[in-house]
Amino acid sequence: MASNSFNKPKKVDKAKIKVTANKRSSITAQSQWQAYLQHHKLMAVDSLQRLLSSFSSSLMTWLVLAIALSLPMTLYVSLENVKQLSRTWDQSSQMSVYLKQGTKQRFADEITAELRSWPQIQSAEYISPEQALNEFKASTGLTDVIEGLEANPLPGVISVIPKLGNQDAGGLEALEQSILEQPHVESVQLDLLWVKRLYQFMDLGQRLVWALAALLGLAVLLIIGNTIRLSIESRRDEIRVVKLVGGTDAFVRRPFLYTGIWFGLGGGLIAWILLSAGLYWLSGPVERLISLYGSEFVLKGLGPSDSLLLIFDGVVLGWLGAWLAVSRHLSRIEP
Repeated sequence: MASNSFNKPKKVDKAKIKVTANKRSSITAQSQWQAYLQHHKLMAVDSLQRLLSSFSSSLMTWLVLAIALSLPMTLYVSLENVKQLSRTWDQSSQMSVYLKQGTKQRFADEITAELRSWPQIQSAEYISPEQALNEFKASTGLTDVIEGLEANPLPGVISVIPKLGNQDAGGLEALEQSILEQPHVESVQLDLLWVKRLYQFMDLGQRLVWALAALLGLAVLLIIGNTIRLSIESRRDEIRVVKLVGGTDAFVRRPFLYTGIWFGLGGGLIAWILLSAGLYWLSGPVERLISLYGSEFVLKGLGPSDSLLLIFDGVVLGWLGAWLAVSRHLSRIEP
């Protein structure tokens, strides 16, 4: 009986074995993930140290990238300041709304109040026929001639100043048509020629910004690609050894990608410093010049979003240039 009890096989706890296997697999996956992150950290630090070890050549590359990145951003900031300055020219876009002859005062006041409530209009002021005639007398000096008239020939006028910042020339034309549809309105006078010229200039400036940004972005890619190519050539033997012991292309590519990121980040930061310093240097003379024209214009610099965009663009272009260079040249190096 004792022998049979001793030789009786034990029951296998399958659930316990499954839990143990899951723990081991999770530990293995966690270890692999930690090793992956550790290698990224080592490659980032190592690539930065390599750049700093040859600081003079790296600084030259950073400066070239900074100039290429700052030029389109300079044009963009200039265009934004022109737009800001144009918002102070609303008085030049004054619309004269002529009412029909004989329109009563209360109807004119109702139309004026209606126009003031429109979001496209900054202000609206009614000028009665009597007030207009008195202003005409004062400006021309033809008092005797005007007093000899049997009736006042001038109609009531509503002086309307639209908001240029919220609409273009097409929007002003639509606003003019909407005013014409109002009761008791005879005609609307607005000189749209200068407004159209202004917005055509703005559109041309925006196209120039995009064209310059595309060309200089391509230049950044070529600069970083050529720099990474030279780095690959100088480490050709090292790459062969790594591939010989089983290193994958992703493993070999990683330090060069971080090199491109550091180049892009450094170029973006230096571009931001150069642009901010230039705007600060120009702000005083520009504001003094504008103040002579009675304007309270303040030179607009780089905001937080624009600064982050400049640095982010540098990082993306650096990574992309490095990836293109490594993908092209790495396949040619085999152990």
